[in-house]
Amino acid sequence: MPNKKNNDKHEVRTAILVDGGFYRKRAKVLWGEKSPKDRAEELRDYCYMHLRDNYENRYLYRVFYYDCPPIVDSTNVYNPLTGKSINLGKTPAGKWAAEFLKELKHQRKFALRLGRLSMNDTHYNLRYDAFKKLCAGSLAPEDISEADISLNIEQKGVDMKIGIDIVSLAFKKQVNQIILISGDSDFVPAAKQARREGIDFILDPMQASIKPDLHEHIDGIRTPRFKNKANQDSTSNSQMLGDRAEENSQEEQET
Repeated sequence: MPNKKNNDKHEVRTAILVDGGFYRKRAKVLWGEKSPKDRAEELRDYCYMHLRDNYENRYLYRVFYYDCPPIVDSTNVYNPLTGKSINLGKTPAGKWAAEFLKELKHQRKFALRLGRLSMNDTHYNLRYDAFKKLCAGSLAPEDISEADISLNIEQKGVDMKIGIDIVSLAFKKQVNQIILISGDSDFVPAAKQARREGIDFILDPMQASIKPDLHEHIDGIRTPRFKNKANQDSTSNSQMLGDRAEENSQEEQET
Protein backbone atom coordinates (compact mmCIF):
# COMPACT_ATOMS: atom_id res chain seq x y z
CA MET A 1 0.00 0.00 0.00
CA PRO A 2 1.47 3.44 -0.97
CA ASN A 3 2.85 5.55 1.81
CA LYS A 4 0.35 8.42 2.12
CA LYS A 5 2.84 10.50 4.07
CA ASN A 6 5.39 10.33 1.22
CA ASN A 7 2.72 10.90 -1.44
CA ASP A 8 1.75 14.17 0.23
CA LYS A 9 5.30 15.48 -0.06
CA HIS A 10 6.47 17.68 -2.91
CA GLU A 11 8.64 15.66 -5.34
CA VAL A 12 12.11 17.08 -5.90
CA ARG A 13 14.84 15.82 -8.21
CA THR A 14 18.16 16.35 -6.44
CA ALA A 15 21.80 16.43 -7.54
CA ILE A 16 24.50 16.29 -4.87
CA LEU A 17 27.84 17.90 -5.65
CA VAL A 18 30.82 17.06 -3.42
CA ASP A 19 34.01 19.10 -3.19
CA GLY A 20 36.27 16.12 -2.59
CA GLY A 21 39.22 17.89 -1.00
CA PHE A 22 36.91 19.67 1.42
CA TYR A 23 34.97 16.51 2.28
CA ARG A 24 38.08 14.46 3.01
CA LYS A 25 39.45 17.11 5.37
CA ARG A 26 36.17 17.60 7.23
CA ALA A 27 35.47 13.85 7.43
CA LYS A 28 38.88 13.29 8.99
CA VAL A 29 38.14 15.98 11.59
CA LEU A 30 34.62 14.73 12.35
CA TRP A 31 35.06 10.96 12.10
CA GLY A 32 38.79 10.24 12.13
CA GLU A 33 41.03 8.23 9.84
CA LYS A 34 39.49 5.43 7.76
CA SER A 35 40.44 2.98 5.05
CA PRO A 36 39.64 4.00 1.44
CA LYS A 37 36.73 1.53 1.33
CA ASP A 38 35.23 2.71 4.62
CA ARG A 39 35.61 6.38 3.68
CA ALA A 40 33.91 5.79 0.32
CA GLU A 41 30.99 3.98 1.97
CA GLU A 42 30.80 6.73 4.57
CA LEU A 43 30.50 9.36 1.81
CA ARG A 44 27.79 7.33 0.10
CA ASP A 45 25.76 7.05 3.29
CA TYR A 46 26.31 10.71 4.11
CA CYS A 47 24.91 11.72 0.73
CA TYR A 48 21.91 9.43 1.23
CA MET A 49 21.10 11.29 4.42
CA HIS A 50 20.46 14.39 2.33
CA LEU A 51 17.56 12.60 0.63
CA ARG A 52 15.64 12.48 3.90
CA ASP A 53 13.41 15.50 4.38
CA ASN A 54 10.20 16.18 6.29
CA TYR A 55 8.63 18.26 3.52
CA GLU A 56 10.12 17.00 0.25
CA ASN A 57 10.23 13.62 -1.45
CA ARG A 58 13.77 13.80 -2.83
CA TYR A 59 14.86 11.58 -5.73
CA LEU A 60 18.59 11.38 -6.41
CA TYR A 61 19.66 12.34 -9.91
CA ARG A 62 23.35 11.73 -9.30
CA VAL A 63 26.23 12.37 -6.92
CA PHE A 64 29.03 14.33 -8.58
CA TYR A 65 32.40 14.02 -6.86
CA TYR A 66 35.15 16.54 -7.66
CA ASP A 67 38.80 15.91 -6.86
CA CYS A 68 42.23 15.38 -8.36
CA PRO A 69 43.82 11.97 -8.86
CA PRO A 70 47.13 11.47 -7.04
CA ILE A 71 50.47 11.70 -8.78
CA VAL A 72 51.23 8.24 -10.15
CA ASP A 73 54.36 8.88 -12.21
CA SER A 74 57.94 9.22 -11.02
CA THR A 75 57.59 12.90 -10.06
CA ASN A 76 59.87 13.75 -7.15
CA VAL A 77 59.52 16.66 -4.74
CA TYR A 78 62.47 18.03 -2.80
CA ASN A 79 62.07 18.35 0.96
CA PRO A 80 64.31 21.23 2.12
CA LEU A 81 64.19 20.11 5.74
CA THR A 82 65.44 16.57 5.22
CA GLY A 83 67.39 17.31 2.05
CA LYS A 84 65.74 14.35 0.32
CA SER A 85 63.37 13.96 -2.62
CA ILE A 86 60.19 11.89 -2.32
CA ASN A 87 58.17 10.11 -4.97
CA LEU A 88 54.59 11.29 -4.39
CA GLY A 89 53.09 8.32 -6.19
CA LYS A 90 54.66 5.93 -3.70
CA THR A 91 53.70 7.73 -0.50
CA PRO A 92 50.99 6.24 1.78
CA ALA A 93 48.80 9.30 1.11
CA GLY A 94 49.10 8.85 -2.65
CA LYS A 95 48.25 5.15 -2.49
CA TRP A 96 45.29 5.87 -0.18
CA ALA A 97 43.89 8.51 -2.56
CA ALA A 98 44.18 6.23 -5.59
CA GLU A 99 42.33 3.42 -3.80
CA PHE A 100 39.68 5.82 -2.51
CA LEU A 101 38.84 7.03 -6.03
CA LYS A 102 38.71 3.42 -7.19
CA GLU A 103 36.17 2.62 -4.47
CA LEU A 104 34.02 5.61 -5.40
CA LYS A 105 33.81 4.41 -9.00
CA HIS A 106 31.98 1.33 -7.74
CA GLN A 107 29.32 3.32 -5.91
CA ARG A 108 25.83 3.48 -7.43
CA LYS A 109 24.89 6.84 -9.01
CA PHE A 110 28.35 8.37 -8.49
CA ALA A 111 30.06 10.37 -11.24
CA LEU A 112 33.68 11.44 -10.79
CA ARG A 113 34.81 14.81 -12.16
CA LEU A 114 38.59 14.84 -11.90
CA GLY A 115 40.94 17.76 -12.34
CA ARG A 116 44.70 17.57 -12.12
CA LEU A 117 47.46 18.44 -9.69
CA SER A 118 49.89 21.14 -10.78
CA MET A 119 53.48 20.10 -10.16
CA ASN A 120 54.97 23.42 -11.35
CA ASP A 121 54.34 25.20 -8.05
CA THR A 122 54.62 22.23 -5.70
CA HIS A 123 56.58 23.15 -2.59
CA TYR A 124 56.74 22.83 1.17
CA ASN A 125 55.28 25.53 3.43
CA LEU A 126 55.92 26.30 7.06
CA ARG A 127 52.70 25.74 9.01
CA TYR A 128 51.07 28.84 10.49
CA ASP A 129 51.43 27.72 14.11
CA ALA A 130 55.12 27.03 13.60
CA PHE A 131 55.56 30.39 11.87
CA LYS A 132 54.00 32.20 14.85
CA LYS A 133 56.27 30.37 17.26
CA LEU A 134 59.27 31.15 15.10
CA CYS A 135 58.43 34.87 15.06
CA ALA A 136 57.77 34.87 18.81
CA GLY A 137 61.12 33.23 19.50
CA SER A 138 59.59 30.14 21.12
CA LEU A 139 60.77 27.97 18.23
CA ALA A 140 64.34 28.03 17.00
CA PRO A 141 65.08 27.44 13.29
CA GLU A 142 67.16 24.37 14.12
CA ASP A 143 64.20 22.87 16.04
CA ILE A 144 61.80 22.90 13.07
CA SER A 145 60.59 19.35 12.40
CA GLU A 146 58.65 17.66 9.61
CA ALA A 147 55.48 18.18 11.64
CA ASP A 148 56.00 21.93 11.20
CA ILE A 149 55.94 21.87 7.40
CA SER A 150 53.30 20.84 4.87
CA LEU A 151 53.37 20.00 1.19
CA ASN A 152 51.45 22.46 -0.97
CA ILE A 153 50.05 21.09 -4.23
CA GLU A 154 47.68 23.23 -6.25
CA GLN A 155 44.56 21.72 -7.82
CA LYS A 156 43.67 22.69 -11.37
CA GLY A 157 40.22 22.53 -12.96
CA VAL A 158 38.18 21.37 -9.97
CA ASP A 159 36.39 24.66 -9.18
CA MET A 160 35.70 25.20 -12.87
CA LYS A 161 34.13 21.77 -13.21
CA ILE A 162 31.87 22.43 -10.22
CA GLY A 163 30.73 25.76 -11.70
CA ILE A 164 30.12 24.30 -15.16
CA ASP A 165 28.05 21.41 -13.78
CA ILE A 166 25.95 23.73 -11.61
CA VAL A 167 25.07 25.91 -14.59
CA SER A 168 24.58 22.91 -16.90
CA LEU A 169 22.19 21.15 -14.50
CA ALA A 170 20.23 24.38 -14.14
CA PHE A 171 19.92 25.30 -17.83
CA LYS A 172 19.12 21.75 -18.93
CA LYS A 173 16.42 21.49 -16.23
CA GLN A 174 17.81 18.12 -15.17
CA VAL A 175 17.17 18.78 -11.48
CA ASN A 176 15.04 20.96 -9.23
CA GLN A 177 17.54 21.06 -6.41
CA ILE A 178 21.32 21.15 -5.99
CA ILE A 179 23.04 20.27 -2.72
CA LEU A 180 26.68 21.33 -2.60
CA ILE A 181 28.97 19.85 0.05
CA SER A 182 31.67 22.49 0.34
CA GLY A 183 32.87 25.41 2.40
CA ASP A 184 34.20 27.51 -0.47
CA SER A 185 32.66 30.72 -1.78
CA ASP A 186 34.12 30.39 -5.29
CA PHE A 187 30.89 28.76 -6.46
CA VAL A 188 28.76 31.85 -5.69
CA PRO A 189 28.44 33.14 -9.30
CA ALA A 190 27.28 29.73 -10.51
CA ALA A 191 24.90 29.39 -7.55
CA LYS A 192 23.34 32.78 -8.29
CA GLN A 193 22.77 31.78 -11.92
CA ALA A 194 21.22 28.45 -10.87
CA ARG A 195 18.84 30.26 -8.51
CA ARG A 196 17.77 32.57 -11.35
CA GLU A 197 16.81 29.42 -13.26
CA GLY A 198 14.59 28.30 -10.38
CA ILE A 199 16.97 25.83 -8.75
CA ASP A 200 16.73 25.32 -4.99
CA PHE A 201 20.37 25.65 -3.92
CA ILE A 202 21.43 24.18 -0.56
CA LEU A 203 24.89 24.29 1.00
CA ASP A 204 26.31 21.71 3.41
CA PRO A 205 29.51 23.04 5.06
CA MET A 206 29.78 19.98 7.33
CA GLN A 207 29.71 22.09 10.51
CA ALA A 208 32.51 24.36 9.26
CA SER A 209 32.09 28.13 9.57
CA ILE A 210 31.30 30.09 6.41
CA LYS A 211 31.37 33.78 5.52
CA PRO A 212 28.28 35.66 6.79
CA ASP A 213 27.49 37.20 3.39
CA LEU A 214 27.37 33.73 1.81
CA HIS A 215 23.86 33.18 3.16
CA GLU A 216 22.32 35.63 0.69
CA HIS A 217 23.47 33.60 -2.32
CA ILE A 218 21.97 30.24 -1.31
CA ASP A 219 18.53 28.94 -0.35
CA GLY A 220 19.56 27.28 2.86
CA ILE A 221 22.24 25.50 4.86
CA ARG A 222 21.80 21.93 6.01
CA THR A 223 24.20 19.46 7.58
CA PRO A 224 22.45 16.13 8.26
CA ARG A 225 22.81 14.34 11.56
CA PHE A 226 25.06 11.54 10.48
CA LYS A 227 25.75 8.46 12.61
CA ASN A 228 29.28 7.34 11.94
CA LYS A 229 28.78 3.61 12.32
CA ALA A 230 27.56 0.62 10.35
CA ASN A 231 23.98 -0.02 11.31
CA GLN A 232 20.59 -0.76 9.87
CA ASP A 233 20.13 2.89 8.94
CA SER A 234 22.98 2.56 6.45
CA THR A 235 21.35 -0.47 4.84
CA SER A 236 17.96 1.20 4.66
CA ASN A 237 19.51 4.32 3.13
CA SER A 238 21.13 2.23 0.40
CA GLN A 239 17.85 0.44 -0.28
CA MET A 240 15.98 3.75 -0.43
CA LEU A 241 18.40 5.12 -3.00
CA GLY A 242 18.22 1.95 -5.10
CA ASP A 243 14.42 1.96 -5.18
CA ARG A 244 14.22 5.62 -6.14
CA ALA A 245 16.95 5.31 -8.74
CA GLU A 246 15.20 2.41 -10.48
CA GLU A 247 11.92 4.33 -10.65
CA ASN A 248 13.64 7.25 -12.39
CA SER A 249 16.28 5.51 -14.47
CA GLN A 250 14.35 5.91 -17.72
CA GLU A 251 14.17 9.68 -17.28
CA GLU A 252 17.88 10.30 -16.75
CA GLN A 253 20.11 12.17 -19.15
CA GLU A 254 23.89 12.09 -19.08
CA THR A 255 25.51 15.37 -18.28
